Amino acid sequence: MENLTFTPLRQPIVFELEGFDVPPGHGPLLFFLALFAYMVVLLGNGVVICVIVTDRSLHRPMFVMICHLVVCDLLGATAVFPSLMMHFLTGQKKIGYLPAIAQGFCVHTYGVAVQTILGVMAIDRYVAVCEPLRYHSIMTSARLHSCCAVAWIVALLLIAVLFSFHMNVPLCGHLVQHVYCSNRGILNLACTPTPMSDIYGLAMTWFVSTGMFIIIAFSYIGILRAALKQGRTDSSIRTKAFQTCASHLVVYVFYEIASLIIIISYRFPDTSKNMKKFLSILFIMVPPAINPIIYGLVSKELRSSIVKRFSTRTAHKN
Repeated sequence: MENLTFTPLRQPIVFELEGFDVPPGHGPLLFFLALFAYMVVLLGNGVVICVIVTDRSLHRPMFVMICHLVVCDLLGATAVFPSLMMHFLTGQKKIGYLPAIAQGFCVHTYGVAVQTILGVMAIDRYVAVCEPLRYHSIMTSARLHSCCAVAWIVALLLIAVLFSFHMNVPLCGHLVQHVYCSNRGILNLACTPTPMSDIYGLAMTWFVSTGMFIIIAFSYIGILRAALKQGRTDSSIRTKAFQTCASHLVVYVFYEIASLIIIISYRFPDTSKNMKKFLSILFIMVPPAINPIIYGLVSKELRSSIVKRFSTRTAHKN
């Protein structure tokens, strides 16, 4: 029996995304659906970040962190939607090596940064509810920006190390079996096994998911206990605490549900490829689209500021 040999690809490397199996004539329709979803993400998150930046009354820790989460959502959506729309409209599936690495890096950074930022937000809410008198002395402006910077730096460093395993790895294929490039999708094309990348990837995922879950669970259990204890004397404290934390908790739950759907979908081999691919991009589509709605519905101050600005513009036009 002959030994199988693999010839490494020569530079420049060009990948081809497997993409969706689009029926003939359905490309333009899918393009407009993807465009609509992307516009919803851009408009919703754009309104939130513009209102927070321009309204000085919202220059407070909670809303500054919401801005960071909005930027994170825009990063994830922008990494995937433009190439997906080109795929639907023109059938273009080819992507160069560096753009592929950049896309994968942005998608993975989004996945980690969402959790680290939500972890920082949970700590902030814990201090606000459990130490209300010392909150402003604890969460100073410098400490706030340091916490946000740490959340981003941790995410960037973890993903930088993850993608450092791509260095000097010979590739023997060009077909990425997904609708976007990812670390695993690219390394599946390696000529040799990459056990170190696999071990680090699993360890990093476990560390981030478990670590952030513990931080968020600990924070909200403490908030719940403090709110119930303080609410015995003043029910408005309990109501305000729940309203303040509801949006963060809902955002976290939606993100985890979207991530869980991806894992579950791969446990059912009979599921069609198109359905698996669609479910795999839900965590990039759904949270960025609904997060602005959650903030607007739950945060009375943000909702009032948005309504006030649109009302003022309408009055000026009239």
